[in-house]
Amino acid sequence: MVRKISTADLRQVYDDHKIWLSTVGEAGRYADLSETKLSGMKLLRINLNKANLSGADLSCANLMGVNMKGTNLKCANMRGAYVLHGANLTGADMSETDLYKSNFTKSDLSNVKLTKSYLYKARLNGVNLSGADMSDADLSKTKLKKANLSETNLQNAILISTDLNGTVGLTIEQLSVVKTLYKSKLNAELMEQVKEKHPHLLEKPK
Repeated sequence: MVRKISTADLRQVYDDHKIWLSTVGEAGRYADLSETKLSGMKLLRINLNKANLSGADLSCANLMGVNMKGTNLKCANMRGAYVLHGANLTGADMSETDLYKSNFTKSDLSNVKLTKSYLYKARLNGVNLSGADMSDADLSKTKLKKANLSETNLQNAILISTDLNGTVGLTIEQLSVVKTLYKSKLNAELMEQVKEKHPHLLEKPK
């Protein structure tokens, strides 16, 4: 069950975590915000690096510029969350996270774990997803324009009506292992390669 937390308590958790980070665990306290209700809150540019937010409710929260490098966000609810411009989630665990209509425009999600995550209609334009694990993720109607997908794992990912125009580092080898590319948008060169080598990926899923 998601637990509630007051603004004052949240501020204390953040202050303790800040000390914990600066002293490499010698003082302060590690931020454990797992299963916490933080929906709709403004958490602008704060440092929650390596914090535990697993199962937290961050729906519609404003996380612009936040630092969540290496943070545990597994099974969190981030529906409609704004994690914009300069937000750093490198190496975060976001597996099985609900990211419906979330906005990560121009954020850094390199090496992030997004296995089995739900990214329906999420905005990931210009996002750095290099080295990310997006295996078994649902990327239907996700916007990935100009995103960096170098060495991104797309094994069994669902890409229906996904916008992949202008992506960086995306290869035919990565696309060959997805579940479907039905109605997805691709650079002309990649589309020709898919039509030639894996035309079944463009067919309507059964």
